[in-house]
Amino acid sequence: MERVKTLISEEEICRKLDELADQINKDYEGKELHLICILKGGVMFMSELAKRLKVTVTMDFMAVASYWGDTSSSGSVKFIKDLDDPIEGKNVLIVEDIIDTGRTLSFLVKTLENKAPQEIKLCTLLDKPHRRVVNDVIVDYVAFTIPDEFVVGFGLDYDQRYRNLPYIGVVEFVD
Repeated sequence: MERVKTLISEEEICRKLDELADQINKDYEGKELHLICILKGGVMFMSELAKRLKVTVTMDFMAVASYWGDTSSSGSVKFIKDLDDPIEGKNVLIVEDIIDTGRTLSFLVKTLENKAPQEIKLCTLLDKPHRRVVNDVIVDYVAFTIPDEFVVGFGLDYDQRYRNLPYIGVVEFVD
């Protein structure tokens, strides 16, 4: 059995989303931005971020898996869903829920670079830089840097549960 202890409140998330959106709006003023959401965990984050952006935005979705129902990455990335539309010549911002080892994002960036975008930048809700095993991942926009704990909420799950929580919580396993 498990319980969830609040790590980052809904209010803190909203404040950080406003800050991130302000920075992205400045960085892309006068440009179009193509958001690529990494399913399923990134949906809530991208939706809330996109509502705050004032630049012209288009969206697409990709799905990959590296956890398969466990609390730690399997070490391999399984490609599940590709983009619907071409990204050639576009300013791409990959929107991810959490980055820890970097394997998934490294794989995605290399895959997307072959599709000839203008640029690729990364935005994540949560970052665990001390867990990084792939060092070629450069995260351009980070909402929160967190400790090495298993977290859920605001799109992140444990075995498909807890995605709907409006805050980020730490899963505590109890007897």
